[in-house]
Formats: sequence, C-alpha cells, structure tokens
Amino acid sequence: MKAMIVTIGDELLIGHITDTNATYISQKLNSVGIIVAERMTVSDDPQQIKYALLHGLANYELIITTGGLGPTSDDRTKDVLAHVFDSELVRDPEVERHVRDLLARRNIPFNSYNYTQVLVPKCSETLFNAHGTAPGLWTQEDESIVVNLPGVPFEMRWLMEEEVLPRLRKIPSRMDIVHRTLVTFGIAESLLAERIAGWEKALPSYLKLAYLPAPNMVRLRLSAYEVDGDMANADIEAQFRKLYDIIPDNIVGYDTDTLQSVVHRLLRDNSMSLAVAESCTGGRLASAFTAMPGASDYFLLGATTYSNASKIGVLGVNPETIEHFGAVSEQTAMEMAECVRRITGADFGVATTGIAGPTGGSDEKPVGTVWIAVATAHGCKAVMRNCGTHREQIMDRAVAYAIEMLRDAVLGRNM
Repeated sequence: MKAMIVTIGDELLIGHITDTNATYISQKLNSVGIIVAERMTVSDDPQQIKYALLHGLANYELIITTGGLGPTSDDRTKDVLAHVFDSELVRDPEVERHVRDLLARRNIPFNSYNYTQVLVPKCSETLFNAHGTAPGLWTQEDESIVVNLPGVPFEMRWLMEEEVLPRLRKIPSRMDIVHRTLVTFGIAESLLAERIAGWEKALPSYLKLAYLPAPNMVRLRLSAYEVDGDMANADIEAQFRKLYDIIPDNIVGYDTDTLQSVVHRLLRDNSMSLAVAESCTGGRLASAFTAMPGASDYFLLGATTYSNASKIGVLGVNPETIEHFGAVSEQTAMEMAECVRRITGADFGVATTGIAGPTGGSDEKPVGTVWIAVATAHGCKAVMRNCGTHREQIMDRAVAYAIEMLRDAVLGRNM
C-alpha cells in the first residue's frame, strides 16, 4: 500500500511553524508496512485542499491529512471532503456530547463556532479525539481511504496511535518495510563511498543504500520495501557485519546512536567519570552529555573558561604557558585538560581551545584552528584540528572531534 500525506495550513507555508506532523506520520506508516510515496503541504484555500485530495485519490490507496478541522472560518477540510465525496455535513450527537463535556471542564461556553465541529461528513466515520474538540475522520470508498486528523501534534499523535494504526494493521496483504542504519564517524562521505564500493556493489538488489551525511558523521541506511521483515532484518544485519572488516574504526553504532550516546553508555557501564574545560566551544561539549538522561552518573564538571584569566584563576593553568604559547596551543589545551581532571578527580579531562571567528585569526593560527586535549591517569594527548570557517560549524565540529578523542581514550586507543 502506498500513501500520501497532506499537511494543511497557511502557517506551514509561511514558516511560522515547523511541520513535524508529516515526519511522525511517515515513521508510523512505515512501521506498519505502508510506503509514503508523496508529501504535500497546501494552504487553507479550499481549492488547494481539493486539489490535494483529488491528486491523492487518483494516485494512492491512502491519504492522511492534518489540519483544517478547527472551529474557525479558515478550517475548511471537512467542507472540501464532503464535496469531493459528494456528501453533506450532518450533526453527530456523540461528537457534540464530547465537545460540550470537554468545554465545560475547561469553563468555556459552547457557541456557534464550536457547533461547526459537531458537523461531520455523512460519508465519514468519526475517530474519537480524547484530547480535543476536533474528531478525526475515516472515509473509505472502493479501494481508497482518506484519514483526516487535527493539526495539533499531541492530538494527531494520540489519534494515530489509538485509532488509525489499529485499523491500518487489519488491512490484508500488507508486507513489511525495514529501515536499518549504521552510524559511521570520522570519515568523509566521498572517502567512505570509495572504501565500501565493493561492498555496496555486492548488496542484494532488493536492499537500497542511502548515504545520510551530518557533521563528521555519515549514516548508512539500508532499506527493504514490501518484504518479509524477519528475513530482511537478518540480511541487513549480515551486510552490516561485513563492514566491521572494512571500516572497523569508523563504526559508532546503529539507528539513533550518536557518538556522544555511545560514549555516554561506555562511561556509565564502566563507572568512569568525566570533566570538561571549554573555551571556543562555549559549553557545547558539556551540553552534549548533560542533555542525556543519566549523565549525572559520570559527569562531574563543565567549566567554560573563555578568558585567559579564567583559565588561570579557575582551572589553574600556568600563566607562563599562555604567555609563551598562547591560549590556542597544544600546551594550553593539555594544561586545561590536566587541570580540570585534577581538580575534580575525574577519570577523563577534556579541553577545547580555539579561534571560532569570525575575527581573531592569523596566518599562523587562522579562524577554525582548535586544539583539543584529553587527559587520563596514563597521560595527556592533544591534537589540532581545522574545524572550518563558519562560527557555528567550527564549534560543532570541535565538539565532535573532542567526543571522538574521548571515545578513543575510553576504549584505550591512541593514548
């Protein structure tokens, strides 16, 4: 079964809100073996909504829309749906009872605008919305299904989970859709493609490979459509295992894993502790870890020592080190890492110091120069990385390189 998702609302087209609904619905449809072949966003204009519905009905077996079910004049989805299916709007007593009860609990009077929400297309079955006044709608004619959901994300998600997905699972002759992702780090997309070209060429024809690049990271996604799920998962796992012989040092994990989540687990599982001292990354390195639940098990301190005075006064960096070598130097980075480790007693101390720009660079130390250091009980190591030319890019890349160095240290590599 192939589906189309239509998100409705002027606010989406003018950029006032981000369309998270389509992404969520796509994921849920894939989980029950339905392929999302097209996504469309249209305005509140009835002609645009009509165009989207007719296009979907002509090309797909399932159309899911979000938005346009509210009580105000710009909510036109029900009117258009009734017109497309040559139906009429009728009062639904059950919907009215629910709307009146919900409004009463909120001390909101029931008025003529609310009454429009109890009118539903005669051709449709209502889907109970426990969290709002706009019911969902399920309209089925011949081989086509149209589902209309509210645009409010938490209402839409509840209806998908409780009403829509259970119905879709009952549709016969569905096959599975399988997506698995291998996460790689520290190798550019073009070099990765070159390294695994032979592996890619030997993939079974029904497995589709996608490269999904991000800063310092490339995800390799294998997808199989309309297949036996158990067989496809086994095949994909076997294919990913082969990559451990080709790029063993670049594999981070699977699916939603990130480099920091992998290091997070390593630190927790091994009862190790971490402290960081940052300059150019401005707290982003600490935030990468503290954003994850359970970071308090190992994260001891994050110090943003942006000025030379704070590097000296807070961390205890020798002022002569900064005077002789500069704040952005191997020596200063190493002292920062060693000092933050010493004052906290952490197993690992990590430091960043660099030039994030757009000013402050020189021929010797251009913008984007970052020194990163990791200190352990067995010593300290620092590396210099050129992290780009744009401030945000530099900071993000520096954090990624720092986490990569920390991972290697935790695993006992290169220290």
